[in-house]
Amino acid sequence: MSSKEDNVKKLKEKLFLKRENGGKTISKEELDKSFSFAEGYKDFLNKSKTEKESVRYALKCAIENGFEEVDKNKKYKPGDKVYKINRDRNIVLAVIGKNGTKNGVNLAVAHVDAPRLDLKPNPLMEQHDLGILKTHYYGGIKKYQWTTIPLAIHGRIVKRDGSFVDITLGESEDEPCFCVTDLLPHLAREQMSKKMSEAIMGEDLNILVGSLPLEGKDGSDMVKLNILKLLNEKYGIVESDFISSDLEIVPAMKAQDLGFDRSMIGGYAHDDRSCAYPALRAILDCKNPEKTTLTMLTDKEETGSDGNTGSQSKFLEYFISDLSELDGVSVRDVLTHTKCLSADVNAAYDPTYPSSFEAANSSYINRGVVVTKYTGSGGKYGTSDATAEFTGEICNLLSDKNVIWQSSELGKVDIGGGGTIAKYVANMNADVIDIGVPVLSMHSPFEVISKIDLYMTFKAISVFFGNM
Repeated sequence: MSSKEDNVKKLKEKLFLKRENGGKTISKEELDKSFSFAEGYKDFLNKSKTEKESVRYALKCAIENGFEEVDKNKKYKPGDKVYKINRDRNIVLAVIGKNGTKNGVNLAVAHVDAPRLDLKPNPLMEQHDLGILKTHYYGGIKKYQWTTIPLAIHGRIVKRDGSFVDITLGESEDEPCFCVTDLLPHLAREQMSKKMSEAIMGEDLNILVGSLPLEGKDGSDMVKLNILKLLNEKYGIVESDFISSDLEIVPAMKAQDLGFDRSMIGGYAHDDRSCAYPALRAILDCKNPEKTTLTMLTDKEETGSDGNTGSQSKFLEYFISDLSELDGVSVRDVLTHTKCLSADVNAAYDPTYPSSFEAANSSYINRGVVVTKYTGSGGKYGTSDATAEFTGEICNLLSDKNVIWQSSELGKVDIGGGGTIAKYVANMNADVIDIGVPVLSMHSPFEVISKIDLYMTFKAISVFFGNM
């Protein structure tokens, strides 16, 4: 190589943004850590298919790691670990810092709800000797993806006496599963001539749940009656109890390694549990931070973060306010100096569909945790757009701590777009930026992520918390 060529190479290395597959640069030790970390994550994913199950899993981990329910009348010392739960659908965990909340708090937030099918309030019907459950889909889905796959029922039914029963049915090999039926190709000429968004309509997402009438009985709705009899015997419920229920229909599939090299994980609800689990693990590992440090797992992101369990509720602000009062600090001042990682996924570049992506500003499998300065759509509508100063602070931190990271938008300007929790934290006057895992087939029943990217998201949150 000539001296001139050598100088050009050195100049490129100095000035160009590096965008390499992490598999080329990661050490053998960190690759092993990535694969090991993925095993715990798969267990979490398999046991946490709803927001309530995710919170239950996080609570169990918290208690095992010495966290106790917060008492706003108790004085805490550095290193103490506390948590608070909101309606079984949110949990916030905190480790008290050496300086308490006086200089703000370090916060990671992620959501644990995911696209799915919810049962309608009056769901059970019999149609031509088949028992079905009517659904209303939750979040942004491609409806045709939810047909002809095995489905499970998860959730809670509150009975007339005020007691409740939690249901998980369809996950074990010895349990029945359920499905949404579809037309055979021979009879689907009209269906297949429609736009994809219209081929399967919301009212067609009916869950097939039975076909046998009540034994020895004639009359109408005997299949429905038989199903209700079985449910009453097993769970002690009656039809009106469906009204007071949160029953979710989710894929009855386990998370599993994907690819000959086992470098990826296929499974349901990587969005956003692939960020929730690293945020949970990072706070569990947090020992004695300078600032009080928090992880919050929240609900309702897929439908706009509304309601008393969504990120627009006051739950997080009230929790921080309780901690700030113990330190004698105004919550307004604490929030103003708070720094937050909004841990949410981004769309990984898919070479099968290149027209939807702008290659230079997309995220890629195995290139590490994604830093997303802004989300939104249609001219950045609905985004907080992190400041240059905070963006630089986080990017420099990741580089200094040898975290493999990349930056990205969400698709082409006039095609892509989406929102995250970030803007609701920013509305409290905190500094916030999105980071997370790139995902293939996002919002489908079977999404794909990289083990390297998953681990680098954990490492990113950990260094932000001061753990590494």
